[in-house]
Amino acid sequence: MEEKVLPFMEHLVELRKRLIVCVIAIVIGMGVAWNFSNDLLKFVEKPLTGKTYLSDIKKTLYGEVKKRYPQAYQQFKLEEDHAVAEKPRMLNYSAPLEPFFVQCKIAMLAGLIIVLPVLFHQFWLFVAPGLTRTERRLVVPFVTAASASFCVGAMFFLVIIWPVIINFSLSYEAAGLQSWYNISSYINFCLRLILMFGVIFELPILALLLSRFGIVNYKMLATKRKYALLASSIVAAFHADLVTMFVIMIPLYLMYEISIWVALLFGKKKPPVAEAEPAEA
Repeated sequence: MEEKVLPFMEHLVELRKRLIVCVIAIVIGMGVAWNFSNDLLKFVEKPLTGKTYLSDIKKTLYGEVKKRYPQAYQQFKLEEDHAVAEKPRMLNYSAPLEPFFVQCKIAMLAGLIIVLPVLFHQFWLFVAPGLTRTERRLVVPFVTAASASFCVGAMFFLVIIWPVIINFSLSYEAAGLQSWYNISSYINFCLRLILMFGVIFELPILALLLSRFGIVNYKMLATKRKYALLASSIVAAFHADLVTMFVIMIPLYLMYEISIWVALLFGKKKPPVAEAEPAEA
C-alpha cells in the first residue's frame, strides 16, 4: 500500500511546489503591472470616444463611393447612415473603492501575462517526469510558443474585436437613449474576453503537443469538425449579445482548423509498415 501511495503524495508535493512558484510569480508580475495599469485602462477606454479603425474605414469607403458612384451613394442614402458619434464618454462608478479594485484586476491580469513564461515553464516541469528525454528538450519552444500565442490572442481581441463590440453597443445611442457604462461591468467584460481569446489562441499549441506525443492526429481532428463547430457555438452561447457570440465562435473554430493543419504538418509520423517477405518455396 505504501509503495502505491508514495508516488501520488510525491505528485501532490510537486504540484504544491509549482503552484507556490506560480502564485509568487503572479504577485511579482502584478506589482510590476501596477505601475502602468492606468495606461492600460485608458487604452481599453479608447473605443468609447466612437473614433476607431471602423469609423476610419467607413469614412474612407463612403467617400470613395460618393466620388466614384454618386448615384449609388444617393440611392442607398449613405449620407443618412447613423454612424457612432465621436464625442468624449466616461466610465462611471457607484461604490466606494470601486476604481481601486478595478485597477487591481487590471494589474493582476497584466501581471499574469507578464509572467506567462514562468507559468508555462512550471507546468512543463510538472509534466516533465512523464516525458522522454527527447520530449523534454522541447521546453524552450513550448514556453516561447505558448506565451506568444496567448499574447497574440489578447492583442487580437483588444485591437480588432474590442472596438467592434463597443462600436456596436454605442450605435444604439439615440435621442432618448444614452450610454452610461459602469466601470466594473465594462472592465470585467473586457478582461474575461481577453482571457478567453488568449486561451483560444492556445489551441494550436495544444494540438501540436498532443500530436507530437501521438495522442491525437490529423485524421482524428479532421473528422470531428462538426463537433468542434457545435462546441464553439455552445461556448459562444454563454454570452448574452449576438455580436459577442459571433466574435468568439468564429475565432474559436478557426483556431480548431489551424490546429488540424498543425497536427498534419508537425504531428508524429507513423513509421512505414515493412512489407512481408515472400515465403520460400
